[in-house]
Amino acid sequence: MSNEKNSALTFEEALLRLETLVRTLESGNEDLNSSLAAFEEGISLVRFCTEKLENAEQKVKILLSGEGGLREAPLEEQGGTEK
Repeated sequence: MSNEKNSALTFEEALLRLETLVRTLESGNEDLNSSLAAFEEGISLVRFCTEKLENAEQKVKILLSGEGGLREAPLEEQGGTEK
């Protein structure tokens, strides 16, 4: 799957497609060319998902930064209560 096709996917859709590709490859029922194409698509999807996660992480860091600088907090922290 090319990067243009990936950009039309949501993170969740890409992750589901990647899981499908992994199951297909693990089954061992595909010929070499099909397996190679699935592997290539999978690598593209991994890169796409990694980029999306890195962007989300950066947005979270920006949202958590304040006048006192960056404040990292565990994901469990909700409603402004600190542990």
